[in-house]
Amino acid sequence: MRVYKVKSPIDNNILYEMYDPDMMEIRRLYERAKSSFEIIRNLSIDERLRECRKIQNYVAENREWIIDRIVIENGKSRFDCLSNEIFVVLDAIEYYKKNAARILADKNVSTPLTLRGKKSKIIYEPIGVVLVLSPWNYPLYQSIVPILSAFIAGNSVIYKPSEITPLHGMIEEIIIKSGFMEEAIQVVYGGPDTGEKLIEAKPEKIFFIGGVKTGKKIMALAARQLIPVVLELGGKDSMIVFDDADLEKTAIGALWGALTNAGQACISVERIYAQENIYDHFVKTLAEKIVLLKQAHDKDNNIEMEYIDIGSMTAERQVDIVDQHVKDAINKGARVLIGGKKGSHPFHYPATLIADVNHTMKVMTEETFGPVLAVMKFATEEEAVRLANDSPYGLGASVWSKDKMRADRVARKIAAGNVCINNVMLTVANPALPFGGVKYSGFGRYKGEYGLYAFTNVKSIVIDKMNSKIEGHWFPYTPNKYKAFSDLIDALYSKSKSFLKFIWAGLKLESIAKKERLK
Repeated sequence: MRVYKVKSPIDNNILYEMYDPDMMEIRRLYERAKSSFEIIRNLSIDERLRECRKIQNYVAENREWIIDRIVIENGKSRFDCLSNEIFVVLDAIEYYKKNAARILADKNVSTPLTLRGKKSKIIYEPIGVVLVLSPWNYPLYQSIVPILSAFIAGNSVIYKPSEITPLHGMIEEIIIKSGFMEEAIQVVYGGPDTGEKLIEAKPEKIFFIGGVKTGKKIMALAARQLIPVVLELGGKDSMIVFDDADLEKTAIGALWGALTNAGQACISVERIYAQENIYDHFVKTLAEKIVLLKQAHDKDNNIEMEYIDIGSMTAERQVDIVDQHVKDAINKGARVLIGGKKGSHPFHYPATLIADVNHTMKVMTEETFGPVLAVMKFATEEEAVRLANDSPYGLGASVWSKDKMRADRVARKIAAGNVCINNVMLTVANPALPFGGVKYSGFGRYKGEYGLYAFTNVKSIVIDKMNSKIEGHWFPYTPNKYKAFSDLIDALYSKSKSFLKFIWAGLKLESIAKKERLK
C-alpha cells in the first residue's frame, strides 16, 4: 500500500498522508454511486439545480475558509483563489441555474418531406456513473464544475482529486454542510494506481483534466473497455502582438496571462510573438512592468497575502522543469532580462522574462507550466500564424490588434479550441462558452451547453403514427417500387426537380407499396 505525503508549498511541511484504497473499497464506491444514480436520474432538472444552489450559497458564504485551504496546499495568491477558483465556480453554477433546463429540454427538429407525417426530436438522457479526475493547479474550480455538470445532467459522480493538492475532506465538508445530496458524489483519494482501479471498475464516462502523458494512459486504459473519455490536457498558448496594438495594455495582459497562478494554468500564455517593428519597445515595456509585481510565499516580507500578485509554485517537480527550460534557452542564445534563476525555496521560481527565443528551444516547444514569459519576433501575418500553429498543442491563443478584420482573420486560422482577441484567458471566464482543445491538448468540451451534453446520451427519436401504412422502401423490393423510387429521386435532386413531381412520385410509391406488400 503506497502512502502519499501531501506537502505545503508555503513552508514545505507535510500536511497529511494518504494511501491507495484496495479494489474492494473501489467496488463499494461504485455500488453506492450506482444506487444514487437511480435516484438522481429521476429528479427533475429543477430539483438538481436546487441542490447546486446549496453548493453555490455555501462556497460564497465560506469562501475565506476555502481560500485558506487552497493557499496552504496550492501556494497561489489569495486573489488568484478569489477570482480563478471561487468566482468562476459561482459563475458557472449561476449560468446553469439560468440555462440548464433549456439546454436539456427535449428539442424538436425538422423532418424532411420524404418522412412527411412523422415527427423528430432529440432527448438528453443521463448516462450513469461518471468518473471525474481533476488536476492540482485549480483544485476547486476544475473539480466542482465538471462534478456539478455531470450531476445536473442526471448522473452520479466518483471524484478523485490529484494527490498533490487533494484538499482532503474539503469537498466532503462542502457537500455535508451545504446540505447537498450526499450520496450523489463519492470522493476517493490516492495516486495513479487508484486512478487505474477506478477505470478498471468501468464508469460510464471519464472526465480528465491534466497532462498529456497521463491523458494518453487514461485513454489506453479506457479503450480496453470502450469507456468514452473527455480529455482536457496541456497547452502551449501563443500570443500574437501586431504593431498597431496598445502596447501598455497588451504588456499588462501578457504578464497576467503568463504569470497568474505562477504560470500554472493550461491556458497560460507560454509563447509571445511580437511584430518586429515594435518588438524592442514591447520587450522593454514588459521588463518595466514585470519588476513591479509582488511575488512571495507567505508574510515573511510583511506583505499581506491578499496583495501578493504571484505565489509559489505547487509541485516541486514542476519547478525543476521550468528551470530546465530556462537553462536550455540560455544555452541556445536567448537573453534572460528578468529572473531566470531558481531560488533556495524548493517551490519558488521567480517571474522570468526571456527575449530572442526561437523554436529550437524547449521554452517555445514544450509545456513550461511556470512563471516565464518568452518573446520572439515575427515579420508578417502569415509568419505569425505559422509560428502559432507550429506546436503539437492547441488549447488557446490570443491576438492583439486594433484592426478587427485582421484579428478575426488570424483568430480563425489558429489551430486551437479557444482564442481571445485583445484579451487573454477570457474564454474560460465565460461559462456559456465550451472549453477544450485540439491536437495534444485533448478533445471533448466542458462548460456551456456542450458541458452538459458531454455527460448525456444524446438520443434521436422519430415518431410515426400507428396505422396500416407500409413504407415504400420496405420489403418486398419490386421493379415497380424501383422505378417509383427513381422518379422520386429525380423529382427531388435532378436539374429538372419539381415539387409537384415529388408529390406525384411519393403518392405513386405509397400506392405501389400498399398493393405489393408482403403477404
